[in-house]
Amino acid sequence: MNQFNFPNQTSFYAGKVRDVYTIEEKYLVMVASDRISAFDVILPRLIPFKGQVLNQIAAYMLSKTTDICENWLIDAPAPNVSFGHKCEPFKIEMVIRGNLVGHAWRTYNSGNNILCGQTMPDGLKENDFFPTPLITPSTKASAGHDEDISEEEILKQGLATASEWETLKEITFKLFERGRALANKQGLILADTKYEFGKLGDRIVLMDEIHTPDSSRYFYQEGFEERQIRGERQLQLSKEFVREWLIQNDFMGKEGQVVPEMTEDWINTISARYIELYEKIIGEDFVPTTLSEQETEKRILATIKKTKDS
Repeated sequence: MNQFNFPNQTSFYAGKVRDVYTIEEKYLVMVASDRISAFDVILPRLIPFKGQVLNQIAAYMLSKTTDICENWLIDAPAPNVSFGHKCEPFKIEMVIRGNLVGHAWRTYNSGNNILCGQTMPDGLKENDFFPTPLITPSTKASAGHDEDISEEEILKQGLATASEWETLKEITFKLFERGRALANKQGLILADTKYEFGKLGDRIVLMDEIHTPDSSRYFYQEGFEERQIRGERQLQLSKEFVREWLIQNDFMGKEGQVVPEMTEDWINTISARYIELYEKIIGEDFVPTTLSEQETEKRILATIKKTKDS
């Protein structure tokens, strides 16, 4: 997709998977591309409908949490486009974990049961539930990898005031509880996820996408306990399968490594998996929609005008 150029546009940023346009320093247009990244590397092939899948899941989940926290979204004028308020972001990602999986498991399995100042209980197996969810924040790096950080360091570095931090924690727990309830209705377990927040004036606002397979890890409920007892791998709904394929083909984003060939069949497989993710998480059929760039731009401009006129 070519880059847009909107009236009163003040900046443009091309992220790994999204293009972000700032309008009058007040609004953001986020275009979810079909790019896919892993290990901080943008892979060379586009995944059909991936942008639409992630954008529509995020819009759905944001609409289901407005009673907990105000969010940045004003409208989703096109299948892969979100439009909303520009906020002043907290430089923290609020990672919350209900299960011992991923980075938490790797830390725990190395013999360290402290993560971001939080103590993980003894005697757990990979994927086990924590007695209560743990918030294990990370810094929001402008470049390179995000890094784990403790509550003590967050306050010491002034990334949030004590009052703001308490509010962020409270909202994070509530959002995760809602996310788990929504997942439970679909026969899924929300194992871990992350939230990003900002300020709009003096109000704390939920930003970015939430509860999508790019920012969250889901397990299938059916057979979960049996697999845990037998020590088998859990069935996941996330983009972990892409990372696993890369690892199997000797690619982890390290210097000198080459991205393996992505065949047409593999591209179609990834696309089908993302569509499956949508249908499992939302519980509705996915309707693939392809708009021309002219139609997409027309819808965005209409939304900008409507917002400014209201």
